[in-house]
Amino acid sequence: MPTHMSFNLNQYLPSWLPALPQTMQIIVGLIVIVIMLHVILIGCAYSIMLERKLSSWMQDRVGPNRTGPFGLLQPIADGLKFLMKEEFVPAGADKVLFMIAPALLMVPAMITFTIVPWAGTLNFDTLPFGLAATLGLEGISVKMCGAVVSIGMIYLLAIASLGVYGVALGGWASNSKFSFLGGLRASAQMISYEIPMGLSLLCIILTAGNLDPYGIVVAQTGNGMWNIVQQPVAAIIFYTCLLAEANRAPFDLAEAESELVGGYHTEYSSMRFAMFFLGEYFHLITGAAFFSLLFLGGWSISPFGLWFDLPAEGSLLLIGAQFAVMMAKVIFMVAFAMAIRWTLPRFRFDQLMRLAWEGLIPTSLMVLLMTAGFVFMGWNSYIWIGSIGCIAVLYLVSPLMPRQASPNHRIPMVGSRFSPMVDGTGSVSRHPIAMSDAAIPDPRQGPLSIH
Repeated sequence: MPTHMSFNLNQYLPSWLPALPQTMQIIVGLIVIVIMLHVILIGCAYSIMLERKLSSWMQDRVGPNRTGPFGLLQPIADGLKFLMKEEFVPAGADKVLFMIAPALLMVPAMITFTIVPWAGTLNFDTLPFGLAATLGLEGISVKMCGAVVSIGMIYLLAIASLGVYGVALGGWASNSKFSFLGGLRASAQMISYEIPMGLSLLCIILTAGNLDPYGIVVAQTGNGMWNIVQQPVAAIIFYTCLLAEANRAPFDLAEAESELVGGYHTEYSSMRFAMFFLGEYFHLITGAAFFSLLFLGGWSISPFGLWFDLPAEGSLLLIGAQFAVMMAKVIFMVAFAMAIRWTLPRFRFDQLMRLAWEGLIPTSLMVLLMTAGFVFMGWNSYIWIGSIGCIAVLYLVSPLMPRQASPNHRIPMVGSRFSPMVDGTGSVSRHPIAMSDAAIPDPRQGPLSIH
């Protein structure tokens, strides 16, 4: 007599469904999508609070601490405020495009994360209480990602490029010159920075020999090194383009409140503005997840492949540990982007375009050429040497490159501390401090003022 009851799930599957292993992968993928969609949406709300707390800490302030314990209910209060605000559509606006533009920005960010492997592979044989035998799942393994796409990196580039439509259409449909200029800036910026992003991504694809995000992570585990060690230049280029694609400072020229009031979302209010606002953080979180899997080894804990690493396949306990490692890396990269925002000033638009076309694109082409050469020769484990060589070439060639005249040159004016010009008497009396460029005056130059 059998000691336990068992049945095969294949007997109960409709004929139109694929075999049991594929069906279980679909079911687990749907569960992962539902869970991670809520995790990221809640993360968007609390990322806003994290940014406010980080900026207050960097500026020696307190930050939100009144709504709820330690201010933890502040995101909920902000959400209720957006819900209760009046919806406003400016006169002369294209109402259809004005209404759908926020969704055109939000939806691409919400569907990109489906191919991210948040953990490794779950082996059903490791389930407790003999559940695998009871359910007929012996020998079946499923990957912890929403969709197993063998060409996931192409999917990433295709979907990420759609985000520009929401910004451009929102700026154009608002019937406002400030919004229109913001939309134009965003279009030029996103198109420019997609080129070096794609080239740096191609470097990783060549190194891993795989278009599957899961395969790229596996290539960095075990005896493999993280791609940020192998390809530091490509990592810097990709992260820079990531900030530009998400319209994060110092690349927030599409908003630029000092020049364009609010840029492409100037005329938006209530939940439509909230969708633009949350879309930026959704892009940031999803981009941090992709940077983690492309350059930080995903769930790997061994950057140099020299000691114990988490295996790719195992039990629920292992899946939980891998997910925790992955989320820790995502949170760190999000916080790092926030620190950059409150550290670096915003670029001028000419500086932003020059950085892409004269800096990042030639550099990414050079790194791609180096990577292709090393992969062709079979020197995959020594690509880090080629990356050091690229840095040396940049250092040596940069002074020889033609440069445009600086738009910040000092204009000679009588009385200016930067000018040798003098007035009609032939001399201008200046205090030594007025002639100094130092941020903090030197005490040896004498008192600032005498009363």
